[in-house]
Amino acid sequence: MDSRTGEAGILARLLEGILSGRIRIVDLTVTLDQRTPTIVLPPELGQTWPFRIEEISRYDRRGPATYWNNFSCGEHTGTHFDAPVHWISGRDLPDNTTDTIPPVKFVAAAAVIDCSRDALADPDYLLTVDRVEAWEEIHGRIPPRSWLLMRTDWSLRTDPEAFLNMGDEGANTPGPHPDLIPWLISKRDVIGFGSEAVGTDAGQAPHFPIPFPCHHHMHGNNRFGLPGLCNLDQLPPHGTLLITAPLKIRQGSGSPLRALALVEEQADD
Repeated sequence: MDSRTGEAGILARLLEGILSGRIRIVDLTVTLDQRTPTIVLPPELGQTWPFRIEEISRYDRRGPATYWNNFSCGEHTGTHFDAPVHWISGRDLPDNTTDTIPPVKFVAAAAVIDCSRDALADPDYLLTVDRVEAWEEIHGRIPPRSWLLMRTDWSLRTDPEAFLNMGDEGANTPGPHPDLIPWLISKRDVIGFGSEAVGTDAGQAPHFPIPFPCHHHMHGNNRFGLPGLCNLDQLPPHGTLLITAPLKIRQGSGSPLRALALVEEQADD
């Protein structure tokens, strides 16, 4: 409470909105377990560890009062944060690792574009500049330093093989068109791109003129990626606030995280 005006401060109003239910918190994070799919790379390249968990004790002779586990996984497992240093284009940028990125960048607005019907009809669907501009005609221009989240409902694929959707020429999963990411950076100044698939790029992105253009352009411009999201169907097209803080790993290229969305409920007329 501001003693001079008698009005609650910004943080107090935010907390009151959460406690009253006027601000809804949506968990955008998949549950990590041994079935969590991880990206499949050519066999000659290094591979990420699958998620593993090992019980240390569970109120037994190993620890009568404790239940806890060891776990291991790659930095880019499940719902995770991609830092700029993850890609060669971002390796020499300042503050490009999970322990050096300014924390203010872990809180940002989000625009959500629903491509679920397109991805259902075509697993290789690519989100284009024209589609984003059409979305803006209805919902307004994407604010600077916002996330763009591509809703595909891909996270509803609970079978790991169906989720990865591997074919003869690699994965068949939706993502951004090669022209979209440079446009989002130069024309809309987004902070990052989020998706429901195992990575922010489309499954066929290794075959694009610039391979993995989302990684190349986003990270080369000190922006971020947020793959492996879920529950994007619970978010409005605009007006969402994201909290996306990764683990503070020294020189980390990314990490699993608990991605949370704050959504203001519309008052009844």
